[in-house]
Amino acid sequence: MNIDNFYMQRCLELAKNGIGNTYPNPLVGSVIVYNNEIIGEGYHTKSGEPHAEINAINSVKNKKLLKKSTLYVNLEPCSHWGKTPPCSIKIAELGIPKVVIGTLDTTDKVSGKGVKILLEAGIDVKIGILEKEARELNKRFFTFHEKKRPYVILKWAQSADGFIDKIRNIDTPIGPNWITGKIERTLVHKWRAEEQSILVGTNTVEKDNPSLTTRNWFGNNPIRLFIDKNLRTNPNSSISDKTTKTICFNTIKENFVDKNLQFVKISTTKSSLEQILNYLYELNIQSVIVEGGQKLLNSFIEEELWDECRVFIGENIFLEGIKAPEIEVLKHKTIKFSNSTLISFKSSKA
Repeated sequence: MNIDNFYMQRCLELAKNGIGNTYPNPLVGSVIVYNNEIIGEGYHTKSGEPHAEINAINSVKNKKLLKKSTLYVNLEPCSHWGKTPPCSIKIAELGIPKVVIGTLDTTDKVSGKGVKILLEAGIDVKIGILEKEARELNKRFFTFHEKKRPYVILKWAQSADGFIDKIRNIDTPIGPNWITGKIERTLVHKWRAEEQSILVGTNTVEKDNPSLTTRNWFGNNPIRLFIDKNLRTNPNSSISDKTTKTICFNTIKENFVDKNLQFVKISTTKSSLEQILNYLYELNIQSVIVEGGQKLLNSFIEEELWDECRVFIGENIFLEGIKAPEIEVLKHKTIKFSNSTLISFKSSKA
């Protein structure tokens, strides 16, 4: 492996330690190399705390070596004053002679300004090392800033014959008809911990009574979102329990807050999804995982407002029921579990 690729790969690995905790900041890892040895490394842990480059610099025991070292980082060092000072200025002040960057930061606040500071300080700058991988790692961050909306992940489970649920009647108990096993369900809770918000429709709330939390995984609960246009959801449902931040998008109640439960009114004359995504953008929410139901998932697909799709295909045979969404799959990845197969793929526009 190319030596620059090797150290950049380490930056990417370090950056992943911050998944789910750095919002609204990106995932960033950094290593400092002297004489072909890593003498310092760090990653960004949380918004408001030191950035990856600073943590890597602080971990170097002999600071005199910095003037002879190369700093690697998967994202362009920041150039603006926020909750922390600009990393690019600090790097220049310390006299680090070479900086290798995975990808540029395309946000308005940075967008080449960090590189400019480094170059003006006489630093040798190299850009575009594992750039594809660097952008993939921060897909949420780039989508949010470049498309002005959150990164959208669609997720559902379907039977082997293509149904996401059985036919239900008034006597059917409330709760999900499980298609996947415990391992897959634990994985879903891990996914929830990685995203800032989670969205479902009215039918899913009424039929499954989901909690939409990370109770089977260590991590933050996502902000729970549900669409209930006519406010018909049972106030005693799990999603209305006010234990974690929840937003109900409806057409009746105007921006009312009851502890952790917030009601946001949307228009009936505009796309509900566009209104919701615009609202999330204004809240600085960079990602949303959509867990159903069929109507809501199909709406995202029809309006082409999605970036990634994750589908569990179980071994169950339903024979009849609610049909799973249909979507054209080109390139995809497959993971086999004991009770199902996970197929994941990206939108051609992602």
